[in-house]
Amino acid sequence: MSFGDPNNPYGPPPQQPQQPPAAPGYGYPQQPPTAPGYGFPQQPGYPQQQPGYPGYPGGNALPQTMPGLMVTARVLLYIVAGVQVLAGLFAAFGAATINDVSNSGEDTFGSNGFSDIGHAGAGIIFFIAVLFLGLSALSITLGVKFTRGGQGIRITTMIYGILGALFGVIILISAATAGSSAALVSALLWMGFGGTMAAAMIAPSGAAWFNRPRY
Repeated sequence: MSFGDPNNPYGPPPQQPQQPPAAPGYGYPQQPPTAPGYGFPQQPGYPQQQPGYPGYPGGNALPQTMPGLMVTARVLLYIVAGVQVLAGLFAAFGAATINDVSNSGEDTFGSNGFSDIGHAGAGIIFFIAVLFLGLSALSITLGVKFTRGGQGIRITTMIYGILGALFGVIILISAATAGSSAALVSALLWMGFGGTMAAAMIAPSGAAWFNRPRY
């Protein structure tokens, strides 16, 4: 049995024919280059451009939701505006009635001190009517501006709420002195409404809402 026999199982393994050396980087340049983000844009359901973050120009800003405390303050502003409109209309009607009675007294009895007092009272009540109607316009304007308003609306609403709460305190003192239950309820309502509006503007959520970026 010869070691040179190729069928000899105990002989050295036959030498394999040498392969020519592969070229550097063989096989890689011939493959098409992979595009950036391969596989994602081609699949359905993956948009070519992701939505932008809120507040960045050029991106699809996500919708912003008004905080719950802000929504409550806005509703209270509209309620207060409705009450102010009714109070202003009743005051204007009362001023007109007093003025007519004073004019009738002058026609019957001539000009006297009572007619002068009537005219003065009608003028004061009419001024109160104009004041209530003006405040109702302010309440509606503040409520509408909650969507696009800035820090000026926030500060104005905060001061407005504080003044409303103080007005409620004054009514509460008068109600305690006179012992009127209706005035007591009215005072508590004004204090609650004004305090809620002021607290909504002072809260961090209110400050963040009016300070949010707008594009």
